[in-house]
Amino acid sequence: MSNIVFRHHWRRVKDVPLSWKTSRKVMQQKIAWRNGTRSMSSEAGESYDVIVVGGGHAGCEAATAAARMGATTLMLTHKIETIGEMSCNPSFGGIGKGHLVREIDALDGVCAKICDKAGIHFKILNRRKGPAVWGLRAQIDRDLYRKYMQEEILSTPNLTVKAAAVEDLIIGEKNQQQTDCSHGNADCHGVILADGSKLYSKSVVLTTGTFLRGCIHLGLEQRPAGRIGDEPAIGLAKTLEDAGFTVGRLKTGTPPRLDGQTIDYSKLQQNSPDDNPTPFSFLNKQVSIKPEDQVVCHLANTTSRVGEIIMNNRHLNIHIQQDSHGPRYCPSIESKIMRFGNKGHQIWLEPEGLNTNIVYMQGFSITLPAELQEQCVHSVPGLENATMTRPGYGVEYDFMDPRQVSPSLETKRIGNLFFAGQINGTTGYEEAAAQGIVAGINAALKASNKPAFTISRAEGYIGVLIDDLTTHGTTEPYRMFTSRAEFRLTLRPDNADLRLTSKGYNVGCVSNYRYKQTQYVDDKLSESIDLLKSIHMTANKWQQSFHQLTCDVPITGSRPTHISAFELLQYNNVTVKLLSDVLPENKVLKDLAEDLQLVHRLQTAGLYDHLLAQQYQDIEEVKLEEELVLPTDIDYDRMRLSNEVKQRLAEVRPTTIGAAGRIQGVTPAAIVQLLNYVKRKQKLSGKDSILL
Repeated sequence: MSNIVFRHHWRRVKDVPLSWKTSRKVMQQKIAWRNGTRSMSSEAGESYDVIVVGGGHAGCEAATAAARMGATTLMLTHKIETIGEMSCNPSFGGIGKGHLVREIDALDGVCAKICDKAGIHFKILNRRKGPAVWGLRAQIDRDLYRKYMQEEILSTPNLTVKAAAVEDLIIGEKNQQQTDCSHGNADCHGVILADGSKLYSKSVVLTTGTFLRGCIHLGLEQRPAGRIGDEPAIGLAKTLEDAGFTVGRLKTGTPPRLDGQTIDYSKLQQNSPDDNPTPFSFLNKQVSIKPEDQVVCHLANTTSRVGEIIMNNRHLNIHIQQDSHGPRYCPSIESKIMRFGNKGHQIWLEPEGLNTNIVYMQGFSITLPAELQEQCVHSVPGLENATMTRPGYGVEYDFMDPRQVSPSLETKRIGNLFFAGQINGTTGYEEAAAQGIVAGINAALKASNKPAFTISRAEGYIGVLIDDLTTHGTTEPYRMFTSRAEFRLTLRPDNADLRLTSKGYNVGCVSNYRYKQTQYVDDKLSESIDLLKSIHMTANKWQQSFHQLTCDVPITGSRPTHISAFELLQYNNVTVKLLSDVLPENKVLKDLAEDLQLVHRLQTAGLYDHLLAQQYQDIEEVKLEEELVLPTDIDYDRMRLSNEVKQRLAEVRPTTIGAAGRIQGVTPAAIVQLLNYVKRKQKLSGKDSILL
């Protein structure tokens, strides 16, 4: 096995030019393996603190997090050359998802830094709303991302990598000295490989993606696979089922790939990257690829002909006939046509890299037979002559009911065993990576007999994600949105490091360098806020100053005699630069205005400062009034709720706020709206109270 592993790594080094520094690190590791100092043998008795099964996005974050904490860690993956593979879309981030990437970075995770190096089109989504819900997003070069991730994995201290299939788990009785019985009566002590060899560990993290009994669908064809070219994990799936875990089936899909040279872009709408790209990582002030060198994406729309082909050939599509649930928020084009009608549906054409002509059809996941997929593609304006280099396909796979894991992601049935990623019913790289870093941290802590690390809903979107999964479970692939969080004004992408880095540092997963950087930023931000709060003028004086600069700032409402410069940041057209122009004699303010990253944090803090008290009050009211009676005649369609929440509330018709909160898919944010609705009804009816 060690020779096979060595050859895989050697090919990777030859095929992809690495930097001199990284190449030397990788080669030193190869020599160490060859000399036996980091043995890759499968001899009996080989033992680690943490074993991570899987080399996808959850596995990479779990393995590097555990290793950063000093745990001797082993990553097991089918193929070393596919570590960090972007199996589906060539992008990271988005609305809600960008928050997760920032929080992963705040905990010293790796994906944000690698996105900044491999990103080829950076754009902030949702700018028409406030910065609390902006979505940092980037198109990623697949080859560069995989290359940089493998460099990171192969050069991480305390981390060993092995290409091997895991067939079974080593399960034994719980240590009699342990008093914690919240994780079953058995413990996981390692894994059994396909060749029968055993590897022991104090903790095991499963990040199996779509590989548990994975099956690929293309038209009426079915074949076992976790993804194209990779075998499924059959034995491991059976082990989990035999251990008593509640198992479900989910499905997802991927769209066709096109040859970009055969696309008529003159018929499509161009979408350019931001002029000033915002990095994902707090440690970076800029991304690697300059804005002028980044690629453009294009927007296309389907025609009625696409819908006709799909509807007339449903009998040839086994994927849409399956009982398992697909993603609600990233549905296949077949699901869109059947659910929303045969109208124009958007398709984003996204380049897959700088050195390839392959284009990804975002929003066009399809599982019809290949020849019919080609007909659909050619029915889209601009794609009449496009060459399809690979058809889309669907994947159906096992997942575990996530209510079977605790907030630390350790399973309740078996101690020392952690689940992260799609095994918990999520979809998306970001959701997987977020779970991976939490599972990796806790696996290392468990190996050291230390208390678990958890993130609450009030601390981060990672906390929202894990709480939703462990509390409500899921029957469809779970995707993060900002609407799932009730603390959106405080859980912003700009302050993820201030919220989580210190917390991560205290458990050992954050480097001293990052911690000091965060402390420096925190101190500078506090000083800057104090500076702006110390500058006061009357409303009239401020308006006169703005008028002299031909800037109109309507200071409205009931205002005190003097207003601070910090308070003025709540107005959209007031910036730190404008304030420095008003007060040119203030050199400290002028210097501050030139620090663009600090200015963004400062302006965002000022924008929301006066709103936070109300949000905290809403949260407290939900806690105090969760037994508030709901009228039986509520018309949920008239309420400003997501379609998913409306559907679930209408189906169940809960009688109280508490009952509504227990319905799967009904978010705490929706509960706040229900509470406000009932209060308005109560006020109109003149009732003093309708508390139970």
